[in-house]
Amino acid sequence: MKKEVAFNDIIRKVRKDTFGKGPERIHTTFVENMAITRMYGNFTPTEKFIAQTPEGKKMVHSARTHMIKDLYKDQVPEGLEELCGSRLVHLFTDIKVDEDVAISVFMFEKNIE
Repeated sequence: MKKEVAFNDIIRKVRKDTFGKGPERIHTTFVENMAITRMYGNFTPTEKFIAQTPEGKKMVHSARTHMIKDLYKDQVPEGLEELCGSRLVHLFTDIKVDEDVAISVFMFEKNIE
């Protein structure tokens, strides 16, 4: 359980530093070589305001998913690979704007112990 909490802390910090707000609730489950992270309460008041129109929803969705993918592609957050004992090879992420829930699947080279 300690590893999940430490993983959540890294993910929350990355999102807070990137968007100005981290998730209010976060839960990670490790399965073989994957960390599956569910996040609730992600949006800033500005994003909530923008998401009131269909165009705004698309914009918020695109910004949240593409920025995170680009961020991890450019540099893996400090301590993430060390914590999992393996190199991060893929990140899959999506967010449901209406429900304010996000999911990320981190795929590592080796199984997470």
